[in-house]
Amino acid sequence: MSYMKDLIAKTKAKNSNEPEFIQAVEEVMLSLEPTVKKHPEFVAANIYERIVEPDRQIIFRVPWVDDEGVVHVNRGFRIEFNMAIGPYKGGLRFHPSVNLGIIKFLGFEQIFKNSLTTLPMGGGKGGSDFDPKGKSDNEVMRFTQSFMRELFRYIGPDTDVPAGDIGVGGREIGYMFGYYKKIVNEHTGVLTGKGLSYGGSLIRPEATGYGSVYFAAEMLATRKQELKGKICIVSGSGNVTQYTIEKINQLGGKAISASDSDGTIIDMEGIKGDRWEFLMDLKNNRRGRIKEYAAKYPNAKYYDKKSVWDVVKEQGIKVDCAFPSATQNEISKDHAVALVKNGCYCVSEGANMPSVPEAIEIYLENNVLYGPAKAANAGGVATSGLEMSQNSMRLSWSREEVDAKLHDIMKRIHASCRDAATTYGFKPDNYAAGANIAGFVKVANAMLAAGIV
Repeated sequence: MSYMKDLIAKTKAKNSNEPEFIQAVEEVMLSLEPTVKKHPEFVAANIYERIVEPDRQIIFRVPWVDDEGVVHVNRGFRIEFNMAIGPYKGGLRFHPSVNLGIIKFLGFEQIFKNSLTTLPMGGGKGGSDFDPKGKSDNEVMRFTQSFMRELFRYIGPDTDVPAGDIGVGGREIGYMFGYYKKIVNEHTGVLTGKGLSYGGSLIRPEATGYGSVYFAAEMLATRKQELKGKICIVSGSGNVTQYTIEKINQLGGKAISASDSDGTIIDMEGIKGDRWEFLMDLKNNRRGRIKEYAAKYPNAKYYDKKSVWDVVKEQGIKVDCAFPSATQNEISKDHAVALVKNGCYCVSEGANMPSVPEAIEIYLENNVLYGPAKAANAGGVATSGLEMSQNSMRLSWSREEVDAKLHDIMKRIHASCRDAATTYGFKPDNYAAGANIAGFVKVANAMLAAGIV
C-alpha cells in the first residue's frame, strides 16, 4: 500500500461516520502523491497526517425561543482546522443537513482554498443544524444571539474570523456581530461579510460568484475562448448564484437557470435585466420560492423537484459552461456524462465540493476545463481577507479597487494551479491536482517551520 493510501485508510478508520470529510481527504491526498517523493521532509515530520487532524473541534448546545414561546435546541459547531499561515478563517453554515462531518470537510477544504488566495489565513468552518428558512427576523436574532453566546469564547480578529455560508447572510452576520460587540465590549473585525455601515467591504457579497466567473474566463482564455456568447447553466439561487449570473451577463454570456430545494427554472431568454432584478428581490427580500419566477415570466419553464443537473440530463439542454453553485455533491457521475454529451467544456465550481469524485473523472477524461471549488470559489474568502485588512487599517477601499484586487487574486490562483500541476508532473490544465498541490505546499512549509505543534 502506498504512503497516501495508508494515510487515507487510517483517516477512514478514525472518521468512519463522516463520509463528506473522508471524500474531501481522499480527493486531496491522492493528488498529493507526487509531493511525497519530492518532499521527504514532509514525510519525516508527518505533515500529511497532521494536516488531516483538526487543531480543535468545538460542539455546543444552542437553546432559543420561537415567537410562540416554545424552546428549541440546536447544535453548534466550530472546527478550527489549521492556523499555520494565519488566523482560522471560514464561514458559518445554518442548514438542517449540518453535522460534524460536513463541517470538517468544509474546514479541511478551507485550508487549501485560503492558502491559494496568497493572503495570511488559516482554515476553519462552523455552523449549526438550525434552519433559518421560514423563521421570523426575531427568531433568527434570538437563535444567532444564543449561538454567539458560546462561539465568542473561541473567535477573535487574530484568532478565528468566521464569515457567512449557506443560510448565513447579511441579516445573520449583523445580529451575530452586534451581540459579539455587546459581550466583549469592542469593535473589531471578528466577522466578515458585515454591512458597509459597520466595517464591511464593497464587493464582498458578490465576490464568490464574481470569482468563479473570473476563474472560468481565465481557463477559457488558455484555449483562446471567452465567455461572450456562451450558454451557461447555474445551480442554486442564493448569494453565489445571483452574482455568478450577474458577472456572466457582464462578460457577455447567457445564464439560463436557477434552482432551490423545490425545483429548477430554465429561461432560454437569459436571466438578465429585470429578470435578474426580480430574482434578487424574490430571494433576498421576499424570501420566496424559485417557481415564482416562472409565474412572473411564463416563457421560463419550471421543473418541480428537479435539480438543474436533472433537467440538463432529462431535457438534453445544450450547455457551454456550468457553474454548480448550490451545495456539495450535487453533480453525480450521470449528470457529468450528460453535461459532456450536451456540449459542456467548462465547469467552474461556486459551491464547495459540488461534484462527486466520479464526476470529476468524467471532466478530466473528456478534456473539460474543470475549476475545483478550492480554486474557483476562493474569491469569497479572498475578499473576506481584504475586509480583514481594511478593518485592521481602519479604512475602506472603493468598489473598483476591491474588484480589481479580486480579479488579480483569481488570475494568480489560476496561474499557481497551472504552475503546480506542471511542476509535479500533471498537465497544466489539471486544475484539480494543481490547486491541491499549490495550496498544500505553502501550508506544509509553514507547518515545518513551526516545529511539532
